[in-house]
Amino acid sequence: MKIGIIDYGAGNLKSVQNALDRLSVSYFVSDNSEELKKADKIIFPGVGNAKPAMEVLKQKKLDVFLKNFKKPVLGICLGMQLLCEYSEEDDTECLGIISGKVIRFEPEKVGKIPHMGWNSCLNKFFYFVHSYYVPVSNYAISTCQYGEQEFAAIVKKDNFIGMQFHPEKSEKEGEVLLKNFINNEI
Repeated sequence: MKIGIIDYGAGNLKSVQNALDRLSVSYFVSDNSEELKKADKIIFPGVGNAKPAMEVLKQKKLDVFLKNFKKPVLGICLGMQLLCEYSEEDDTECLGIISGKVIRFEPEKVGKIPHMGWNSCLNKFFYFVHSYYVPVSNYAISTCQYGEQEFAAIVKKDNFIGMQFHPEKSEKEGEVLLKNFINNEI
C-alpha cells in the first residue's frame, strides 16, 4: 500500500509525514497528478487560506485530479473544507465534491477565533485549529461543539473523508483514525 500526500503549498506536510512514519506506512509527496494517480490512497492536508490554496490546485490541475480520483481520499482541515462547494474565506469557489459551503465562526457564538486546541469528537479528544467550519449536513458522520456552534468534525461522501481536526497532531487517538483510513475502516 502506498499513500500519496498532495503538496499544494498549503499542507502541513511534515506533520503528516511524521505521523505516517510512526505508523510505518509507505508514502510519497507530490504535486504531480500523474504520480498521484499511482497512489492507493490520497491524503489532502491543509493549513492556510482557501483562495491561494485553490489557485495552486487549479494551476497544477490537482482540482481535476481530485474530482476524478476514485480511490480513498482523506482531507484534513483546509483539505476537508476545500472538498466543499464554496468557502466564505476570500469568497472562494472550492472543489464541489461535497455539497455545502464553509462559513466563518461568529465571535458572538463562539468567543475566540480561531477555534484552537483540543475538543471532543467521537468521545475522544482531537486537535483543532480553524476559523471556518463546515455546517452539519447529511455528510457529517461526527460533529463537534465550539461555544454555541455545532459543526461537522468528520464528513464522508463516496470515497472522500474529511476531518476538520488534525489527526496527525492528535497523538494516539489521531493515529488510530489514520490507521482506520489506511485499513479501510472508516
